[in-house]
Amino acid sequence: MSKGMADLNRALFAQLDRISDGELDAESLEREVQRTEAIVSLSDQITGNANLQLKAAKLFADHGQAVLPHLPQIRPAKDDAS
Repeated sequence: MSKGMADLNRALFAQLDRISDGELDAESLEREVQRTEAIVSLSDQITGNANLQLKAAKLFADHGQAVLPHLPQIRPAKDDAS
């Protein structure tokens, strides 16, 4: 399974190619449209998550360690803090 934004981009363009196939019959086109809607919905969630991670990294870059208590997802676990 794909794991990165480049893979997501390739999947989106592959789906665009499938849905643009002029030889699809009405039933096949409807299936591709439904598939496209699901892919777009998941892609929106993935890109939203990536954007949130980017914002957290920017806050850390701008403010250093002081921001870590407000960013629990990137704060080191208590076991890791030495």
